[in-house]
Amino acid sequence: MELLEGMLGRRTTNGPFRPEAVSREHQHLLMRVAAAAPSHFNSQPWRFVLIENPQTIQAIAEHAGQSMQELIGRGIFFERYRRYFRFTQAEMDERRDGIFIDHLPGPLRPFTRQIFSDTGLKLMRQLGVPARLGEDNRKLVAGSPLLMAVLLDREEYRPGELSAFYSVFGMGGAVVNIWNTVGSLGMGIQFVSTPMEIPERWQAIQTLLKVPDNLELMAVYRLGYLESGDKRPSIDWSSRHRKRVAQYVFREDCTRPETEG
Repeated sequence: MELLEGMLGRRTTNGPFRPEAVSREHQHLLMRVAAAAPSHFNSQPWRFVLIENPQTIQAIAEHAGQSMQELIGRGIFFERYRRYFRFTQAEMDERRDGIFIDHLPGPLRPFTRQIFSDTGLKLMRQLGVPARLGEDNRKLVAGSPLLMAVLLDREEYRPGELSAFYSVFGMGGAVVNIWNTVGSLGMGIQFVSTPMEIPERWQAIQTLLKVPDNLELMAVYRLGYLESGDKRPSIDWSSRHRKRVAQYVFREDCTRPETEG
């Protein structure tokens, strides 16, 4: 039951972590649960870099903050991901997917519906929203005591072949095992996604981590022990809703949605 409760209670940490270092014991436990994931022919294609050096963390944080500012300022973020945004509780209750923008500074609240328009983008620039989001993102990463880079072995990860799917599938299982374990250690985890959106930023992180030619950098996460309470960034969202069973499960074939009992 504890395992099930942990899986059903899994969440992403959008706020800050406590400043103390993650113990080596906990770091190695996370690596062991990652290694317990299934993989094609037991290939175990995943590789990890555990990053505690403050200078490296600060450098990655700068790339995260600058990429966030650029994504928002140029409108790239909203253009790519507008279909996931929900602005009312009723909309979230109906769709039960995407992210609910439920935490905004006062000046922005009347303009949520215009967020995807040229007028909305201009207003956000005038109010300094891209810079604020960028700085929030930089601070979150910079204040994380541990970063974790996830890589795949190119001998297994060969895009265009089934091996690429198998490798990504196995890597996903390894990361989910980590995600489902951090809660029992009083820890949180968050995907540091924005540098991946800007190719030159992502390349800079690969250079910083000295990624060799035989490995492919796939993702970076920030981890740490959780703060008490629920301190949230100035602009934040909720994504705890999940689709109802009848919205994503079918019985026998794809024409008959499952009946919820």
